[in-house]
Amino acid sequence: MNKVKTSSIPFVNLHGHSCFSVFDGLGYPQDHMEFAYENGCDALALTDHGNMNGLAHQVLHAKKMQSEGKEFKPIYGIEAYFIDSVTKWKEEYEEVQKTKKNRKKEGMSLAIEDETATKRQEKNILNRRAHLVILAQNQKGLSNLFQLVSKSFHPDNFYRYPRMDYEMLAEHNEGLIVSSACMGGPLSKCYWNNREEGNETVQKAMVDTVERFQSIFGDRFYCELQWNSIPEQHEINKNIIEAAGKTNCRMVSTADSHYPTPDTFKDRELYKQLGWLGASKPDYAEDILPQRREDLKYELYPKNGDEMWESYKNYSKQCEVNYDDELVRESIKETYRIAHERIDNYYPDNTVRLPDFVVPDGSTANQELDRLCDEGLREYGFNSKSDYVERIKQELQVIKDRGFSKYFLTMKAVSDEAKKTQLVGAGRGSAAGSLVAYVLGITGIDPLKYGLLFSRFLRKDATDYPDIDYDVSDPMKLKEFLIKKWGENTVVPISNFNTLQLRSLIKDISKFYGVDFTEVNKVTSVMIKEATPAAKKAHGVTAGVYTPTFEEVKEYSETLKQFLNKYPHIATHVDRLYGQVRSVSRHAGGVVIADELNKQMPLINSGGVRQTPWSEGQNVRHLEPLGFIKFDILGLASLRMVEDCIKHILRRHHGVETPTFSDVKDWYDKHLHPDVIDLNDQKVYKNIFHKGKWAGVFQFTEGGAQGFCKKAKPTSIIDISAITSIYRPGPLSAKVHNHYVKAKKRPQDIKYAHSLVKEVTEETHGFLIFQEQIALLAHKLGKNLSLDEGNMLRKLLTKKGTTGKTYEKKKKIHNKFVEGCEEKGLTIQQAQELWQTFEYFSGYGFNKSHAVSYSILSYQCAHLLNYYPAEWMAAYLDKEPEGKKERAINIVRSLGYRVELPDINKSGSVWEIGEDGKTFIQPLTSIKGLGDKAVEQIVANRPFRTIEEFLFNENIVYSKLNKKSLDVLVRSQALNCLMDERFSGLKHYWSAIAVDRPKKEKNLLENIDLYELEGDFSVTEKIEYLVSLTGIFPFNMVINKKLIEKLEKHKIPPLGEFDPALKVAWFIPREIIKKKTKHGKPYFIIRVIDETCSQESIKCWGVNPHRDVIFLNKPYMAKLKYDDTWGFSSYALSKTWRMLG
Repeated sequence: MNKVKTSSIPFVNLHGHSCFSVFDGLGYPQDHMEFAYENGCDALALTDHGNMNGLAHQVLHAKKMQSEGKEFKPIYGIEAYFIDSVTKWKEEYEEVQKTKKNRKKEGMSLAIEDETATKRQEKNILNRRAHLVILAQNQKGLSNLFQLVSKSFHPDNFYRYPRMDYEMLAEHNEGLIVSSACMGGPLSKCYWNNREEGNETVQKAMVDTVERFQSIFGDRFYCELQWNSIPEQHEINKNIIEAAGKTNCRMVSTADSHYPTPDTFKDRELYKQLGWLGASKPDYAEDILPQRREDLKYELYPKNGDEMWESYKNYSKQCEVNYDDELVRESIKETYRIAHERIDNYYPDNTVRLPDFVVPDGSTANQELDRLCDEGLREYGFNSKSDYVERIKQELQVIKDRGFSKYFLTMKAVSDEAKKTQLVGAGRGSAAGSLVAYVLGITGIDPLKYGLLFSRFLRKDATDYPDIDYDVSDPMKLKEFLIKKWGENTVVPISNFNTLQLRSLIKDISKFYGVDFTEVNKVTSVMIKEATPAAKKAHGVTAGVYTPTFEEVKEYSETLKQFLNKYPHIATHVDRLYGQVRSVSRHAGGVVIADELNKQMPLINSGGVRQTPWSEGQNVRHLEPLGFIKFDILGLASLRMVEDCIKHILRRHHGVETPTFSDVKDWYDKHLHPDVIDLNDQKVYKNIFHKGKWAGVFQFTEGGAQGFCKKAKPTSIIDISAITSIYRPGPLSAKVHNHYVKAKKRPQDIKYAHSLVKEVTEETHGFLIFQEQIALLAHKLGKNLSLDEGNMLRKLLTKKGTTGKTYEKKKKIHNKFVEGCEEKGLTIQQAQELWQTFEYFSGYGFNKSHAVSYSILSYQCAHLLNYYPAEWMAAYLDKEPEGKKERAINIVRSLGYRVELPDINKSGSVWEIGEDGKTFIQPLTSIKGLGDKAVEQIVANRPFRTIEEFLFNENIVYSKLNKKSLDVLVRSQALNCLMDERFSGLKHYWSAIAVDRPKKEKNLLENIDLYELEGDFSVTEKIEYLVSLTGIFPFNMVINKKLIEKLEKHKIPPLGEFDPALKVAWFIPREIIKKKTKHGKPYFIIRVIDETCSQESIKCWGVNPHRDVIFLNKPYMAKLKYDDTWGFSSYALSKTWRMLG
């Protein structure tokens, strides 16, 4: 630990910025706090521009410092954007907006500060604002400050920047201290706006402004002085001192810190430069960085009192301005008095906030939860079953003891609203282990039926809040509905802060320093690939996707190391700028739900939506420690597919032309709900999971999982749960999948150490697949070892080390386990072997509650595919994204269905099922590049009999059906139905009506003559257009019927019907990926397709990239090998591959 400095002059910086003053302040709050402490200060204010997004960092780090024995006081504040009157500004703003042609919705919450915009005469009405430092003295002040920030981000007060005015300050002034800020503050504005009129006018304006603030805040308003070598700063200081004397207003000097340490000034200047990338660069911006601190006109780090005095003396001397030393000394010392005599030493109230409206008047949360659970038990018929009644009592006791009743009531309220408009998932995560959640309707899985543990979800001895992730088909729709129903200050989406990442940092910093792009690109294109194998090896990962960390890329990428050694200044900048805040976005599904959140936190706005100022996620926990509970509302595309499939079923089989959600829900509840569907229907298992019909089946969309499933041949939900739990990097690298298949095939070979081991692991064929199994075995075999301890054990086992509290807890449980095993007839050696098995599988074990919940959705998808294949595949085709469209179409075709090209007179907005039930008609909306507005124009005005009717229709708005739309319609062949004998080919047609868009019929006739010699597109062009625009691969253009008959005659099968004995098959290459082994030897991965529409990858070893040339979209036959683990492979392309035709 560094030695703490001392200062002869007491000082606390009451004006400081972190990287939440985006692209202006550098470093996180904790960086500033640590330096300030080491620099001899015992407090620091955080006053970021327009927001309090750094407060959570500030609070948590202050608590950490306290735990380390560091006496340090956090002061909460903001440098707000201020104008005299929002109402007056709004009137002027709206007048200006009326004249703007393109009004863009403003909603960016992290405004990038323009240093000169607030330090000049006000000209631009829309950008008008001044800076104002506001500090919270106590809890009341903090609540008022939160309300001010929340109001400033309201659309009424927001244009590019959030604004406050006198009226808002007067309403919420209690508990606040205010100072006049920097050269962009309200007093400085008096100087900038009146200096041409002379000092007397400046003074009058300043005095009036000070008195206006004093009328609101009294002696809690301070005039602020700052020290730098900018001449105007000293003009402003002189006027402020004079005005303060006339108004008897006390003064403070501040450091206005913008970077955490003296030596990071250059990095802060570069950080500002990065903020201007992609935006117009300010006039004052330099193209070079300062090399010395002396090159700057200011030093903006958290100074101590002596450094503040030194800055004052040096800068006033440089600018040849004389001040009253005692007056300045007092302004420095005044900050310390404010910090310790006027501002309380406190942390924000972290009482848990949840909405009161979920508890009826006259009742308590516990009473209401009891009532609803009793209703649920009776509705399910569980009230007479002792095991269910006892389980619900135990769960309710834990929930009440830990104060979570209102949480469950809130989650039920969310669930009830969701079910009114969309399908919801059966469960996600460990919440499915709760019977309370089940009878409340939050989850759809009976936990006792599947042996799911409540203690995996909620332990009596834990300290964290429950976390129920809730799956729905359309999360945005639900969140918008909840916000509308319960209020924008009650339901608030959670923010995510995007940060500067390694690849973009290296590129941007290198560009700034003029490093050649080619050299930089050679580094950024390979550094992740280079680092990944070594990083995986370091962690013992041998399978699955792994993304190396920032530190690992720097350590393991030789190319990056060489580059950073060559450019050490870039390396320094990368280290200091990596992870700094770049922008704000929205959490995928998280919301906070509580009453009057605008009073409990300083809400921001992003994209026009109210958001939290703090984050909560996998790598950051800032909401829960401050008393705010995250509710995750997440989307599952498979649920949307189920909804759409049911709509097709209702249309085709029940005569419901336009199904409502009520119709969908009714059908789902009667036929597909987990409580009614036959989850043991072996036809579904055999036809889908054993045979490998995988069109969009949830969790089985990738080849590896599909292959494993076909081998494992599931016959129950637990089997599917085990398969999906095993198919993850950890178990795969340990070859668990191979052992599992072997054990499943030969259950007679499985040996169980004890009957209790058999009882717990028989359903997974002797393997510990689920985390709950470890907890159950520890509980059942150990002596007086509770289920809570068993669940704690699964976490403790993943932590290494032979000392500390974790080790002691683990040792205690280990001793109880061994003692219990001995009492139950096991030897110490057997007990130790079981414990070692626990340790081995603890890193691989998966959450059974989650696995079972998701496996039921997989089964529901498979059930629909088995009994309603056409309807399911139509829904599947509709929901697959653009990048997976070709694959989805080929999967459907491989199952024996025909896919028609889009046609402007037939195709609609969704995939339609033909009358024969075996044909799918591609929608116009699936043509890449054709917008929804264009589709609307086509559908509303068809049918079209001639191209003239289509091109010159007085009812069509051609600004919506434009030239770009015509281009993709022709190239996708959707307009073929209107192409007549006047056109010599598709290219002629394209040139005449799309490339040279005719305005009149006369122009069309001229174009037909002009472009007649264009003829047709080449076969290669047609294939490329069809695949890229529609996803349909035209086999008839690549391989003709005669060639297929010849292959059949010689018994050469397509790859999809590969015969391992014959070892020869034909196919069509679609993509070639050139790679190198870890030893640097080249090989190809060639992705191919065949007549059956089977898509496979072939690894080609021993290739010569310069000699071995494979042509795409040409038929080939080849000698191949097939391995269950590695798939298809070949060796020596020139000898084993032959092009056909």
